[in-house]
Amino acid sequence: MTSMSTNVRSTQNTGGWFTRAERWLDDKGKGAWIAAMVLGFIFFWPVGLALLFYMIWSKRMFSKSCNTNRMSATMTTMRSTGNAAFDAYKSDTLRRLEEEQHNFEAFLERLREAKDKSEFDEFMDERAKAAQSED
Repeated sequence: MTSMSTNVRSTQNTGGWFTRAERWLDDKGKGAWIAAMVLGFIFFWPVGLALLFYMIWSKRMFSKSCNTNRMSATMTTMRSTGNAAFDAYKSDTLRRLEEEQHNFEAFLERLREAKDKSEFDEFMDERAKAAQSED
């Protein structure tokens, strides 16, 4: 039994230097991949070019874009769970949250308009004072 667990552990830990490096870079994120590519270009340009092609080929450059995450989140929220009561609660909650978001955005817009109006009024008052002092 210990030899079997040792074999499983050794295949997880090894897997070749490339696999370990790939796993390490994946753990660090997209920035690590880009840094490795840039360093590859600096020290030996074919390595940087190979990393660039690998990142494009394996779709690592485009795998975690905001649009993909947003689309998958939207599809998850629209999918039915099979429980009618929960689906009704979920749709009611989402509707209420969207209404709150709309109200909050309207509130922010009113705040921006009020700030703009006060700044404009202040500008006009300063302009009027400047015109009176010239006379």
